[in-house]
Amino acid sequence: MKTLRLRPGKERSLQRRHPWIFESAIAKGGGDSGETVRVESHDGQFLAWAAFSPSSRIRARVWSFDEAQRIDAPFFIAACARSIIARARFDVQSDGVRLVHGESDGLPGLIVDRYGDTLVAQFTSAGTERWKGVIADALLRETGLAKLYERSDASVRALEGLPPATGWLRGGPTGAPGDGEGPPLELTIHEHQWSLTLNIAEGHKTGFYLDQRDSRKRFADYTQRLGFKDVLNCFCYTGGFSVAALAGMRAGGGLADGHVTSIDSSGPALERARAHVALNGFDLNHASFMDADVNASLRQFLKEGRRFDAIILDPPKFAPTAAHADRAARAYKDINRLALQLLSPGGVLFTFSCSGGISADLFHKIVASAGADAGVDGFILERLGGAPDHPMTLEFPEGEYLKGLVVMRKG
Repeated sequence: MKTLRLRPGKERSLQRRHPWIFESAIAKGGGDSGETVRVESHDGQFLAWAAFSPSSRIRARVWSFDEAQRIDAPFFIAACARSIIARARFDVQSDGVRLVHGESDGLPGLIVDRYGDTLVAQFTSAGTERWKGVIADALLRETGLAKLYERSDASVRALEGLPPATGWLRGGPTGAPGDGEGPPLELTIHEHQWSLTLNIAEGHKTGFYLDQRDSRKRFADYTQRLGFKDVLNCFCYTGGFSVAALAGMRAGGGLADGHVTSIDSSGPALERARAHVALNGFDLNHASFMDADVNASLRQFLKEGRRFDAIILDPPKFAPTAAHADRAARAYKDINRLALQLLSPGGVLFTFSCSGGISADLFHKIVASAGADAGVDGFILERLGGAPDHPMTLEFPEGEYLKGLVVMRKG
């Protein structure tokens, strides 16, 4: 068994059971890509079993802190089973569910989402890549499903020295005569009372943003209770929040006078958003779709004197790491300043950051600074995060990548 020996003092994070070992912490040792190595303190004390990654700044990711643990096929079968069993205890109002959430489930670099009867997995670390076949079989065994599609095309794979990989891992076409092109890539899931579609080969992440499931429901509830009539959904992607807004209007009896404006810079995403509105039984007269830059659109709305009862800001990742935080903070501040100015008194802003380099505390300060520059004060009604099937754990606070605030503009 190959060994990593750490520098003096670098064992402290592992003693707190944090699963990452950075290149700078290692005094000597190594292994092949994805190989399990024994991690020891500078004086030779066992710390963990970890998967080695010779190309990444995160040089090793921990599988287990138990010296007696064997890292073998039964280990991964048991880990997948624990993760899937845990989801049965969570309140997930959808047949689109995250079954494995990387480090939070003890499987660093593995993301697995279930869309109905189809699994979609991302293998983003050298360790999970090495055990891909075992993990794929374990996932199907534990779920009782037959189809598993791989979406290992995230940019983080390049940091691990791994090429992108996509396609059917299990349950796809065999190439036999008459087998066809394989299972459908276009799927429909049901979330709360809504139907939403996705393409598992082309959609963002594994096909859809399941992490915002509960925030979409919260927005529908606010719309129903407060009677929003004019809603602006920025960075709308395929319109999940737009459907939620219209559903809230319908439940509150205000749909006849209601309207949702959705903005995104992706034409195909907007077309799917339009289809989602129709799929859920809403008249398209209550919705408009703008293929445009969000910042420029917000500035134009201000010039026109427009005001909105509610605004959603759910932008893409501005800061993938803490090194990008300063530049990202300026971008977040700018869009939040404009949105707060566009809110009617008593209006509500749902604002989010999915950047791992922006902490919840920093995001709060950014939005507060945006309010100061806009001359707008507001009540913070709620703090939001990812749905429960995207958990953060006590030992891995970095799992809190998605954070949000619900702000009501003071009248």
